Parts: sequence; structure tokens; C-alpha cells
Amino acid sequence: MLDLNLIRADADAVKAAVRNRQMAELDPVVDEVLALDARRRELLKEVETLKADRNAASKAISRLKDAAEREARIAEQKGLGDLIAGLDDRLRGIDEALQAQLNTLPNLPDPRTPIGQSEDDNVLLRAVGTPRQFDFDPQPHWDLGPRLGLIDFERGAKLTGSRFYVLTGAGARLQRALIAWMLDLHTRGQGYTEVYTPFLVRENILYGAGQLPKFRENLYHDAEEDLWLVPTAEVPITGLHKDEILEPGALPKRYTGYTPCFRREKMAAGRDVRGIKRGHQFDKVEMYVFCRPEQSDDALERMREHAEATCAGLGLPYRVKQLCTADLGFSARMTYDLEVWAPGCGEWLEVSSVSNCGDFQARRANIRFRRETGARPEFVHTLNGSGLGLPRILIAVLENYQQADGTVVVPEVLRPWMGGLDRLEPEA
Repeated sequence: MLDLNLIRADADAVKAAVRNRQMAELDPVVDEVLALDARRRELLKEVETLKADRNAASKAISRLKDAAEREARIAEQKGLGDLIAGLDDRLRGIDEALQAQLNTLPNLPDPRTPIGQSEDDNVLLRAVGTPRQFDFDPQPHWDLGPRLGLIDFERGAKLTGSRFYVLTGAGARLQRALIAWMLDLHTRGQGYTEVYTPFLVRENILYGAGQLPKFRENLYHDAEEDLWLVPTAEVPITGLHKDEILEPGALPKRYTGYTPCFRREKMAAGRDVRGIKRGHQFDKVEMYVFCRPEQSDDALERMREHAEATCAGLGLPYRVKQLCTADLGFSARMTYDLEVWAPGCGEWLEVSSVSNCGDFQARRANIRFRRETGARPEFVHTLNGSGLGLPRILIAVLENYQQADGTVVVPEVLRPWMGGLDRLEPEA
């Protein structure tokens, strides 16, 4: 959530930032926020004045000796009380309307975020590693997986429908190995604390992470219990410190966690229809940081390095992009995307978005810290990044490590979690 003081101080700058995000339709929202804020402050002043008058009158009444005069004055105050109650109701209505409008405004891009009109304006920063040259035609995972007995599309569709699949045998184990290896990498070598969170959360937790109200149509909701399936571990990890004031010395806090992710993907007809690249359920290992505002720039670069180390550890060619304003996520102010090369699909697949959200989520979730004992609480900064996302990293492993004889070599770092298995072979 944006700081209301910021909007009051420079509404034109906020509008410009929103337009740079290609969200010019939100310009009137900024005007409505200012109008509601002005009405709220006006009404609040009126209510406070009336309440002060009522308090003064109450003190005067308590000093009256004449019972009849006292009763008359009390009756007069009843009318004032009804007026104040009515104004309080109006004030609550304005507060709700103001909050609803603020909820629709995205985070403001960092000044270093490139201005762009679409994802085509994202900036390629570097490419690391050389895509492998094959002496045979590399196969896509949707052919490799079934032939090796790793992926069963038909039974996934039978169980649930399109965009679902079953990983079997070594395929399920390879997925599990990737998750375990990434969690160990983040906890043992990169300083994160592992958390295992619920996969269902309350509505206010989704709101705090910036998922609601904007992404309501993309989320799965259990109406009976009023709980929501998580679209990413970012959501419950953000909520870990909701409504808390972190004491001096507590920051930074670095977490990593695995969750399945559930999203109603709104995909264009015919787009990404083959394989497991895009689905309604997928796994992801998340990295997350709570820190002081002056630490967040360095924390972003450090988190990007950690995501890159994960790609490099798997021996995959990858590239790093900085997202432009038009492609920036709702809660983010600055984002790096990491993409790995998938030779069978013939495309670069995004496996991580590493974002600095500034105090945007912290304001929504009311997460603050004290610099020293007794100091005024301040909002923390939050950062998140995939470390990495499945199934796309699984796709990249299968397609990059395939061999001419139809087998797939298991990356060395994963073999301890594969029981020493070094090669995936076709089913007999």
C-alpha cells in the first residue's frame, strides 16, 4: 500500500509512476484518494470539535446543583451525541472507501527501473553459460517425459482436467530432489532459515502480501472455511510477522520455504498448451527477506546472486533481465528475472523473479521494527524471489541433460537425493 502522505505531497509523481506502469486508467483513482482524504480530514475535524464540546459540556453538567437544569442540559447533549454518532458512521464509510481506492494502486517503480511499454522493453543484463550444441535433435519434455516414464499427462487429465499431470517414478523423485537440494543450498550456504508454512491462509494474509483484491479471480478459495490456497510461499511468509513490531537487532530476517502453488492461470487459447510449463498447480522454493529500509538495495542484489547460484549449480545456461515498469509485479518496485534455456522447447523459461517491494507489503501487513529500544516503529522492507520455480527448472534439467540414446543424465548435485542414480533411462 502506498503511503498516503506521499500521495498528498506529490500526486503528479504518483500519476506519472502509474502511467509508466501502463496503468493510466488509475489516474482517476489518485484524484479520488485525494478527494476522499480531504473529506475525511474535514469531517474528522468537525467530529473532534463536537466531541471536545461534548466533553466540556459534560464537565459543566457535573458541576450543576439544580437537578432540573442538569436534566435539561443532559437532554440537549443527547441530540449532540446522535449527531456525533451519525458523523462517526459517515467517517467510517469514508475510511472504507479511501482504503478500497488505495488498495487498487500498485507500488511505485524504483527510479532505476527502466521505463517501458511491454515485456519487450525488459533489459537483458547478461547471459551466463553457452547453450549446449547437440549432434541430434533435442526433444521437448512432453516427448521425453512420457517415453522415460517420468510424466503422465493422460492420468493427470483424468484426475483433474487439463493443465494437470502426474510425475511418476524417477520423475517424482527428481522433482523432490530439486526441492531438497535448493532448500539445503539456501539454508546451509546462503543463510536462510527454512520454514514450512500452511498451504491455506486467511484473506487478510493475502491482502497483506498484495494478492488481494487485484488477483482475486486467479486464486482458489474454500468458501466453507473462508480460506485461500496459497499462490506462492511469498504469501504465508509475508504473514509470519503481520501486525508485529520487530525489536532492535532482529533484522534482517531471511527465510526460505517450499510450497505447492495454486493459481487459476488465465491463458490465451493455444498458448503454452503442451507440456508442464504452465499449470494451475506447481511447486516452488521461495527466498524471502525482511530488512531495514537502508538494507534493501543490497539485499536485492544478494538475493539475485543466490538465485543465480542455483541456476549455476545445476549447470544450466541462464540469463538475467531487469524488468521494465510495464512488466513489474503489483507489489514490486524493482525486479530481476532469471531465465534458463530449454533446448527442446526452444525458448528461455523464467524460473525466478527477485523483487524489492520496499515498504509496500509492510504497510498492508503492518510489519514494523524499532532501531533501538523505545524508538518510534518504522515499516520494514520486504523482498522475495524464487529459488527456484518448478516445473520449469525440471523442464530445463530434462531437456539440457538429454542424450542421443534417449537417456537423461542426472546433474551431479542432485544425485545424493536420487539414491546415487546418475541417469534416467527409458522404461523397458
